[in-house]
Amino acid sequence: MSLRPTAANSMKNEELRIKKNYTMKRIILSGGGTGGHIYPAVAVAEALKRRFGDEVEILFVGAEGKMEMEKVPALGYRIAGLPIAGLQRRLDWHNLAVPFKAVKSIRMAKKIIRDFGADAVVGFGGYASAPVLWAAQRMGVPTVIQEQNSYAGVTNKILSKGAKRICTAYEGMERFFPAAKIVLTGNPLRGRFSKEGADRGEALAYYGFRAELPVVLVVGGSLGTRSLNEMMKAWILSLGGADAPVQVIWQTGKYYEREMQAFLAAHPTGNIWQGAFIDRMDYAYAAADLVVSRSGAGTVSELCLVARPVLFVPSPNVAEDHQTKNARALEAKGAAVVVPDAEARTRAMARAMELLANGEALRRMSENLEKLARPDAAERIVDEIEKVMK
Repeated sequence: MSLRPTAANSMKNEELRIKKNYTMKRIILSGGGTGGHIYPAVAVAEALKRRFGDEVEILFVGAEGKMEMEKVPALGYRIAGLPIAGLQRRLDWHNLAVPFKAVKSIRMAKKIIRDFGADAVVGFGGYASAPVLWAAQRMGVPTVIQEQNSYAGVTNKILSKGAKRICTAYEGMERFFPAAKIVLTGNPLRGRFSKEGADRGEALAYYGFRAELPVVLVVGGSLGTRSLNEMMKAWILSLGGADAPVQVIWQTGKYYEREMQAFLAAHPTGNIWQGAFIDRMDYAYAAADLVVSRSGAGTVSELCLVARPVLFVPSPNVAEDHQTKNARALEAKGAAVVVPDAEARTRAMARAMELLANGEALRRMSENLEKLARPDAAERIVDEIEKVMK
């Protein structure tokens, strides 16, 4: 019996190949600049892979020289870079090149979309997102915007006019976008966050803490936050050399690591764990009775999922002051307490001590946070991507 392929078999194989290519979904995910834009996009990429398996091809598009160009390939995804850049807030000659880079980026984005054969483009914010969405809309490719914050930026408001869907994390976004296009999905997160989380006994042992004293988690992001570090320094000095009355997980951030290590060495204080990074966020959340934190979109979403009471100190150095608006949105629902950045050094830890003394307030805050949690956000966004491709 001959095993050589017949003409009929060759035709059948070609039909299968064409059918496979026809069913293949090609999706561009664009965003970056910070982890707050990159990791939601990666969470959606992972959800797309879970949903479609080998029948989806994903391409990230980022900004040249930004962190996504390293982080995304390290996670096993392809990425293309655009020469896009944002305006500097101070007077800078580099601003003169921004319009030229924008035009070039749009031209490059069109070529990337055409060559890849994109069925849909999803924007997560950051420099690269705007030219890719703009180009896709003019090429007739369906676009989806993922708006992470409670206050939409100017770029997303403009691009929303041509988008098929706008996936939001907060209610009331009709102020910024056409109501018919809005779907409340929540912010997609990587990893497993939940109220149950890690075992608290294990978490306390990990930090060398005791069960009888409450725990405050002070977290300022991977690079760190000057205001929260200065808050901790002022509070430690106010103790006058005594041990801290509560246990504190103090994440300094890489940028401030040496300075804060030197401070704590000069002012040794019991009941404080200090580190530049937190490798086990599940343990940190499990141990914490109260979190003191910035209010970026990803952090807010994590805290809703783990339902940990929180005192927000919003960063004032962000576009449209969106961190303050995120924090105030939760405060209005009884899910957070807010202390302005300018008052953090003198007021934040004192307010934290008041909250820790009020178990009922902490319980209510936890319940209200849990009501806002959306653990299936990535899957909901994939639902909307699938709909716009039909």
